[in-house]
Amino acid sequence: MLTRARTRLVAALAVATMVALALVGVNTPSANAVGETTFRNPLLANGADPWLQYFEGNYYLATTTWTSQLVMRKSPTLAGLSTAPPVYVWSETAADSCCNFWAFEFHRLNGPNGMRWYLMFTSGHAANLDRQHLTVLESAGDDPLGPYIHRGSPMPTTWNIDGSYVTIGGQLYLLWSEWQGADQSIWIARMTNPWTITGSKVLISRPTYSWETAGGRTNEGAEPLQRNGKTMLVYSASSCNTPDYKLGLLTLTGSNPLSASSWTKSPNPVFQRGNGVYGPGHNGFFKSPDGTEDWIVYHGNASASQGCGDTRSTRAQRFTWNADNTPNFGAPASTSTSLAVPSGELGPISANVQGGAYTLVNRDSGQCLTATGTADGANVAQGDCSAAASRWVLDHTADGWYRLVNRSTRKVLDLADCGTADGTDIRQWAWLDNNCQQWRLAPAGNVAVTSVQSGKVLDVADCSTGSGADVRAWAYNGANCQRWSFTHTDNGYYRIRPAHNTSGCLAVAGSSTTDGANIEQSTACSGTNSQFRMEALTDGSVRLLARHSGKAVDLANCGLAMGTNIAQWSWLDNICQRFHLRAV
Repeated sequence: MLTRARTRLVAALAVATMVALALVGVNTPSANAVGETTFRNPLLANGADPWLQYFEGNYYLATTTWTSQLVMRKSPTLAGLSTAPPVYVWSETAADSCCNFWAFEFHRLNGPNGMRWYLMFTSGHAANLDRQHLTVLESAGDDPLGPYIHRGSPMPTTWNIDGSYVTIGGQLYLLWSEWQGADQSIWIARMTNPWTITGSKVLISRPTYSWETAGGRTNEGAEPLQRNGKTMLVYSASSCNTPDYKLGLLTLTGSNPLSASSWTKSPNPVFQRGNGVYGPGHNGFFKSPDGTEDWIVYHGNASASQGCGDTRSTRAQRFTWNADNTPNFGAPASTSTSLAVPSGELGPISANVQGGAYTLVNRDSGQCLTATGTADGANVAQGDCSAAASRWVLDHTADGWYRLVNRSTRKVLDLADCGTADGTDIRQWAWLDNNCQQWRLAPAGNVAVTSVQSGKVLDVADCSTGSGADVRAWAYNGANCQRWSFTHTDNGYYRIRPAHNTSGCLAVAGSSTTDGANIEQSTACSGTNSQFRMEALTDGSVRLLARHSGKAVDLANCGLAMGTNIAQWSWLDNICQRFHLRAV
């Protein structure tokens, strides 16, 4: 990091047919092909310090931004991460932690609130890079994309970077890199929860070998790797400004992780430059979709003269194991080498895909699209909108294409045998311009309305129940005034009501039709100024259009700060007018 001396479209995917939704007012361009059997590195340009996980039908990737925003990408295929739209899950403006975001990691842990994702990153002061330290966020539910709640910093007053977690003997520990004298070294401490350490901080690895000191005495980015009872840490060594940035290995050979003598360092690096890849390092690990393969993700440069900047790109490859349960990473794969996609990537999807759930309501009958069974091939028919099997997750794949995953059965909406004839089940039919062929997407339950720009959510100021209370952008904290339900009025319009005040609604102040008119909480919810159409966009987000004015809900001035105003504005087609609906 800077100064830290740093897709053949598969004809049918069995159950997982990709379905293009032609929604009123939404353009759905031709999809990019998905389902290729091979890919080539790099996965993402300007992708330093990558962290990649596969979870319930999708890959999730985060890389360093050097800005005040945390960004993730999501795709059902590894290669699809290259074109997946960025999702801003968190932003910060406080001077002591706003800037230079590095090395994001997100771990699914059993914390004080049950299974949650803990997103840990390095950030610092606006003025310089001297105050870099770890910050931890906790997800509201089980979605890696959040929303997230700020939990704090394990060590707010000292320079500490590259945080990660390791669990040994049922105890959670924090790993990080910190200076001691001229050495940037690896430390460990016991944790009482995923954001709090307790007891002594212990230095367990300092740079001692010559291959750890090229351009700077550096040990950083330690990542746990466990197999058959053996715990190892794979860390980055030497300065990232050199082509000799590489990976080393520490093994827990003693009984006490908090004792430096319990850790044994391998005398030689385990992954280093080769095949036209320079400075490979700052790695992470992930499993293939079917769980049978182990993969490493890392960054690398294309020339020996590139260093710690935005030239570093995200790369991934499969690795194997030696007889002694140590990893065999081989050499970095060249950019001309075609690699087989992870095992199970092209297989049927049966997963509890994350995201807000929708009911698809028929305009004629008022009933909903419902799965009638749990087995592959079970029919989809109209049924009770309150049934769990009528809830579908609209899961964006790429370039206007979606899969609809049933929240109850965990299977996706499928066009039987890819048929095109009249009467083909689901069913599809030629357009007859009648109510029976028109569907709307109705968000189910309470959701957080999250800004694509800032990662902050729509919030009623101070959880007021009064008419005219301001609606603003705020970091998610779990309050009911940040949870919204959508109630259909007619013709695809909704009243959007906060959970803390069900008699209230989102409204444009004074029924104004001007750009910049305020969005507020109102208790007068009968007018068209309190009705909004939700339209799905091709990047997986939605826009919200006020019925009376046709203008979009807008994050004022694209602000990142807590309390940034929410207003209406003419559609500008930018990320400040795009929102994600997250299950809470």
